[in-house]
Amino acid sequence: MSNTEVTWREAIDTVLSATPTPMHYKNISDRIIAEGLRTSLGATPAATVNSIIANSINKEGANSPYIRVGAGIFSLRNSVQTAVPITTLAQVATAIEAESETEDQYDIVSSFGMYWRRESVAWAASPKLLGMQQLGTTPVDFNKQIGIYLLYDGREVIYIGRSTDRPIGRRLYEHTIDRLAARWDRFSWFGLLPVSTTGELGDLPKNYDALKIIPALEAILIEALEPRQNRKRGDDLSAVEFIQKEDLSIQKKKLIEAVL
Repeated sequence: MSNTEVTWREAIDTVLSATPTPMHYKNISDRIIAEGLRTSLGATPAATVNSIIANSINKEGANSPYIRVGAGIFSLRNSVQTAVPITTLAQVATAIEAESETEDQYDIVSSFGMYWRRESVAWAASPKLLGMQQLGTTPVDFNKQIGIYLLYDGREVIYIGRSTDRPIGRRLYEHTIDRLAARWDRFSWFGLLPVSTTGELGDLPKNYDALKIIPALEAILIEALEPRQNRKRGDDLSAVEFIQKEDLSIQKKKLIEAVL
């Protein structure tokens, strides 16, 4: 194998050329990771794939090798079997991208974590809340994220709180020393600050589309409470879910205890 890693665009082309049907950018990202096409993934590989394809369509127009055939769904231009002229498809795809370049990636809620373990965090006034979009991606510290969080005793929600003036990390730490200290063992969170491809948290958007707030709130409730009569997950929750990564200091402590 060559020591030179393929570019994101080359990896995207490899995945799309291997399938006769269009793919969602998240599935393209998953395939790139599963097939080991890239080892340097950044913090948000799915968002990177979406951005590269969207930028190509916007900047290259009819010369772009990609066509958008649905919300976040793309295909290579030469693989599209249709009677519609290519120029018309390119114009439509470009118009759609102009309306939503990031395909709702950061609408209202940007990221979330479900059922993270309390014991996997080294609690302090400013703890590390480490999460990865997928195994192998750059960990993100969500300590300074703001939004909504839930505390669980097993699977039961015992407390719902908000983080505005103090970040989620600080708010969770406070619950390790207040009246709820002995009552929770897991937590979930839903954050508003966007996450960059390098794993940095961005600034809070100044404005939100009012029409998107209601479906976002519904999606959060469905995802967090898992009501039995809701057949689907929070479909309007376009945020990226992050899996918890245990704090390195916790791992070191476990190794020391194992030796002793």
